[in-house]
Amino acid sequence: MKDKLVVIHQPDFMPYLGFFQRLVTADVYIVLDQVQFVRGSSKALTNRDKIKTAEGEKWIHVGIKKAPFRSCINEIQLSKENSWRERSLNLIKENYRKAPYFDEIYPFIQELYSLECEKMIDFNMASIRMLMSLFYIEDTEIIYASELQAEGKSNELVVNLVKAAGCSRYLSGTGARNYFIPEVYERAGVEVIWQKFEHPVYPQQI
Repeated sequence: MKDKLVVIHQPDFMPYLGFFQRLVTADVYIVLDQVQFVRGSSKALTNRDKIKTAEGEKWIHVGIKKAPFRSCINEIQLSKENSWRERSLNLIKENYRKAPYFDEIYPFIQELYSLECEKMIDFNMASIRMLMSLFYIEDTEIIYASELQAEGKSNELVVNLVKAAGCSRYLSGTGARNYFIPEVYERAGVEVIWQKFEHPVYPQQI
């Protein structure tokens, strides 16, 4: 397993296409589930995503219970009030029912929203696995960071997770450059490979 390529990412709800482009080439996806759940930030995407509508961008949310400050992602409970499921399904259907392949894809989304589980991470990972299947990403091993018991923060945590998984190569998104400290990786013998991704431009339904 030494030379396998690792991706480390939080289990966001329906991540953007660049995340899956990394998974296409990665051997291992480490689910960063034991870090703090961030809510209220404009950049927080763990339990929400945007879609395009006739009235502009709108959010679809994964309903969650209020949790204590500094709760970890894997501790967040889903709301038992299920109206968020119906609202999201209706919003998707209303705005994409005339899109190509809607009849093919929408049943997968319905199945996702019918999933009975207690935690947000299980619902989010179901959305990720659904998209992995639709993108034919079949060979990427999934490991939860909480199972690896790696310690540290930021760069140190990434290095320790890669090493705990028995690997030595890390495929990083470009956003990590803002806090990247190369010496940490060099000392640990971890090779960092930077993602090169240009988001495709395609016709929008609306």
